[in-house]
Amino acid sequence: MTFATVPHSVIALVIYALWAIALALMVAADRTLMVMGGKAKLTDFTPGTQHGTESYWRINRAQANTAENLAIFAAIVLSGWVAGQESHLFNLLAVIVVIFRVIQSFIHMMSGSTFAIQMRFGAFAVQVVCEIWMAVLVLMTANVI
Repeated sequence: MTFATVPHSVIALVIYALWAIALALMVAADRTLMVMGGKAKLTDFTPGTQHGTESYWRINRAQANTAENLAIFAAIVLSGWVAGQESHLFNLLAVIVVIFRVIQSFIHMMSGSTFAIQMRFGAFAVQVVCEIWMAVLVLMTANVI
């Protein structure tokens, strides 16, 4: 049996997607417990408006934020793979994005304090810088810049 060599960036993308799924399952578990416990009705979970407990809402927002950013990360990673950008730097940046996405999610779930919001933004900023750097590497590989 032969195994394909999969770059760390693609593995990081799969882990990112699994993290988004884990957060979605946390949201579903909280909703199920609230409904089964009589604390909420199925119709109480209106998208875009705060509902449920504070901890539930934090998980909900962390999940939505992760899902919103997954497509951007996927586009960059998959473009890099197609272009042949499999450098150590590219792969390292992808891993850093995932690590800081998980950190951002945990901070989001733990607190809404000013300090937590600042830390969450810092974790997000690291991701954005890494993704821009990765995109530049892809464009350089494709001889666009």
